[in-house]
Amino acid sequence: MLLVDQLLKQKNKIMGFKLGKNRGNHAVAGEIKNKMRFGKQAGDSNISVPGTPVIRVPLEKGIMGEANMDGSIYISDKIVPGSQEERQVIMHEMRHATDMKIGKLEYSDDYIKYNGEVFPRETIKGMDMIFIDGEWKEAGHTDFPWELDANNGEG
Repeated sequence: MLLVDQLLKQKNKIMGFKLGKNRGNHAVAGEIKNKMRFGKQAGDSNISVPGTPVIRVPLEKGIMGEANMDGSIYISDKIVPGSQEERQVIMHEMRHATDMKIGKLEYSDDYIKYNGEVFPRETIKGMDMIFIDGEWKEAGHTDFPWELDANNGEG
């Protein structure tokens, strides 16, 4: 009987574990993404929001933040940590990140899709340009509907 009790206890210990979820690669709009993030790419723990890592990186001149299709947010390493500017940039980019998560906003190198409408995107003379209302405008322009939305209607 002692042997049977020991075998049952061992069996119960083994049954207490199960496999986790697959954390390997996945595709988003034809681009391979990796769910794992390590080190700096895990996001700044002081400013990251659960499920949305916020990562300080050098960005192009004049660019304060970027919301990425993988759910992460980049903010300029020039922004003072804890500043009002940092909070404003994170809130703005979180709005874009939320819009992407719910399918309202999507982008690639060739287009921006917002509320189902597709806007062509090209690099013209070294600048990231988007075609809207019959003209090419530089990405980040405050007149774009997705930017107006992220700025609560203020251009």
